[in-house]
Amino acid sequence: MSDSSTLPPARLRPEAELARDALSAPLLSRAARLARWAGPDTRVDAGGGLVEEQLPAAAEELGLSGDDAAAYASEAWRIAVDTGLVEITDEEAGTVATGEDLATLTGGSPQDVLGLWLTALEAVLADASVPDLDDLVDAMAEGGEVDLSSLDWDPEAEAELLDGVLGNLYLLTVGEDHPGDASVPLPALAASVIVPSDMGEPTNDVLEQVSDAMMRLDDQFRLLEPIGLVEYQPVDEALMADADEEPAAPVDEADVARYGMVRLTPLGLYGLRARLLEAGFEAPAVGDLADKGADVLLDGTAPFPPAAAHAETELWLAGRGPLTAARELLAAARGSDTGAPLRRLRCQQALSLVGTEAEPALREVLDDGELGGLARVWLTEHGARDVPAPPQEMVFWLTIDTVAAQLAAEGNSEELRALVEGLARQHSGFFDTVWRIDHPATPDVLEAMGRLHPDKKIAKEARKAAFKARSQQSG
Repeated sequence: MSDSSTLPPARLRPEAELARDALSAPLLSRAARLARWAGPDTRVDAGGGLVEEQLPAAAEELGLSGDDAAAYASEAWRIAVDTGLVEITDEEAGTVATGEDLATLTGGSPQDVLGLWLTALEAVLADASVPDLDDLVDAMAEGGEVDLSSLDWDPEAEAELLDGVLGNLYLLTVGEDHPGDASVPLPALAASVIVPSDMGEPTNDVLEQVSDAMMRLDDQFRLLEPIGLVEYQPVDEALMADADEEPAAPVDEADVARYGMVRLTPLGLYGLRARLLEAGFEAPAVGDLADKGADVLLDGTAPFPPAAAHAETELWLAGRGPLTAARELLAAARGSDTGAPLRRLRCQQALSLVGTEAEPALREVLDDGELGGLARVWLTEHGARDVPAPPQEMVFWLTIDTVAAQLAAEGNSEELRALVEGLARQHSGFFDTVWRIDHPATPDVLEAMGRLHPDKKIAKEARKAAFKARSQQSG
């Protein structure tokens, strides 16, 4: 995923709702409770962690019990320190005081609360890329330093693996082919960053790498769930005969859930988008363009999937009257640049959401060479009377413009192939006429038609027409 590419737009919940989710995330909630519990007698070690003898009291304050209670309390305390809910007042004495940011959780704006949550998230993500504590202890050299080579652990590779998996989970969540509230099998996520895209049947070595990645991701997602990033169903431990054996690859779809299922929460979607923006990615959200001009809307939604473009356009239209909106959209749709056909397609789609109050705006452009065709389509579809028949040249111009827009939006899709076949079938002598149409995209469209049409004779006619059109434009 290149940081110069534009990702599909995310549909975010309102910030107030996300802030409530952040406050109820178990880890941040525990951190806040420990910040309120801390007092003059609370002591921390050189690293800022609670001293061991105070962990039982901290766990009791959190209502935790069992073998992992102290570890959970220690984790919550670290988050309290990292987010500024607790401040260390004297490192040598190990004393602490309530941090200024604690008041933000109750009196701050939703944006302030989410800012604290993002800080907590970064701390948890950093912890998730660190090996298990027992492994670290085992790898301690005599001098007290960790021998990373004995751990078979590369910090950068671990962080890259997790970032890659979270990036793919984000893409699945915002994409149109995957419902945002559906869980993703852990094996599929692991494979998405391990198996090369051009590999047919994975080799045994690659399958083993996927299995290793699954086990690491299982540990990491267990850590990430309490901060509210994901909802996670862990790998069924019964699948492993013992701790040293790798699980077998899933063979039955009914058993896939036993290998781990993960879903990005609405809060997690917000958090990953914030990280992507920080890393320099173009990561839009639906609603970003609502207060922008029509030119920004049409250009901005050009690469969006259809449903996302529809949602963004509805929000844009909600802030404007139908007639004013139609005039703005039509003015922004003009142009002869390479992006203009797709702009006009988005304009046409936007106008389909506008009621009959916009009719005067469409009638104003009936004689416009670039807009007259789509205006007639809109007026006819909305039952307007006395719509003048379009000149033949306008019909062909609109045809070229429509195919150019589809090429830009979808490439060589099956829908475009069907459109090309239909055009050649419906218009006798189509290629004898269309090459003369004065549209910047005429040669490219005819070349695409020659590439897409299954009939060799018709495809040859399209290529000959494309040559004529290119010669005419360059002459």
